[in-house]
Amino acid sequence: MRRPATKAKRARSRPPRRDRGRSKPDARPRGLAPDLLVDLYVAMQRIRRVEETIAALYPEQEIRCPTHLSIGQEAGAAGVCLALRTSDTAVSTHRCHAHYLAKGGDVRAMFAELYGKATGCCGGKGGSMHLTAPEVGMLGASAIVGGSVPLAVGTALAAKMAGTDEVAVAFFGDAAMEQGVTHESLALAALRRLPVLFVCENNLYATNTPLRTRQAGSDLAERAAGHWLPGVSVDGSDVIAVYRAARAAVERARRGDGPTLIEIKTYRFREHVGPNYDIDLGYRTQAELDRWMAREPLGALARRLERAGVLPASRRAALDVQVEAEIADAVAFAKSSPFPELAALHADLE
Repeated sequence: MRRPATKAKRARSRPPRRDRGRSKPDARPRGLAPDLLVDLYVAMQRIRRVEETIAALYPEQEIRCPTHLSIGQEAGAAGVCLALRTSDTAVSTHRCHAHYLAKGGDVRAMFAELYGKATGCCGGKGGSMHLTAPEVGMLGASAIVGGSVPLAVGTALAAKMAGTDEVAVAFFGDAAMEQGVTHESLALAALRRLPVLFVCENNLYATNTPLRTRQAGSDLAERAAGHWLPGVSVDGSDVIAVYRAARAAVERARRGDGPTLIEIKTYRFREHVGPNYDIDLGYRTQAELDRWMAREPLGALARRLERAGVLPASRRAALDVQVEAEIADAVAFAKSSPFPELAALHADLE
């Protein structure tokens, strides 16, 4: 029996327990095609290595925009985006690299954007927090907390009015659950039965403020009940669990049954903004970081697929080489690309 809400424990900054009815990993990833499982690995490896490359290059001071890394959070982007079609849409946040890449955004165009070059996905004028690739359904990103949520709801409403079966996704962080626009959007989406996924990547911190000091409960998926839509909480260290939850929510949305709130319990390894670690700031501990790093999603998937015979170490190494070559090419392309012409300053303002 559940304890009354008045006695609920505060959220703690630690990995989710495995014995609370959430996503327990299968001994083997049954029911999923081997090619899909490999694609999940490659998507996460690409995100991880792109962001580690950004962290390594940032001190050169050629990337001048603020950059919010999601190292440690890769399973959320990969698991959700690989459950979508290219024609489905996504709107992201200031921490948008992973979503852009998982949705199929071009690596060259991303690095060029970070370097402020004309060949960037936004012509060099958006930077790290405003990546877009509409050709693959990545509609853009908002640096406003909660800003992605109404944009995705509007996109879902447009799809429903047009009679298509497209699904929209809003990615947002735990702090967005404290914004009024998020709850207004949940309510409208439930009322209109809109084909939208609300994906909350709960990394336990709003900048440097822990969840336990901001909210009385730790399970944000339970907020869905107040708006009469289903809420699901999944372990962000288990990309297969994320994929399964996203696939079920996408199927529900496509058949006209409305939205789902998916809470992904995850953790960022680097500082809120920038390439470094930030334990010295005192808002979280090295022990906490170590606990989460021991469960990081990329290595967990690699080991699981190797044990299952899906991705032997030799093939994984070959895939890693391909990812490294892709990133090296993208960095070289970005550095050699021209800056925008002065006239571009006034373009796209209407």
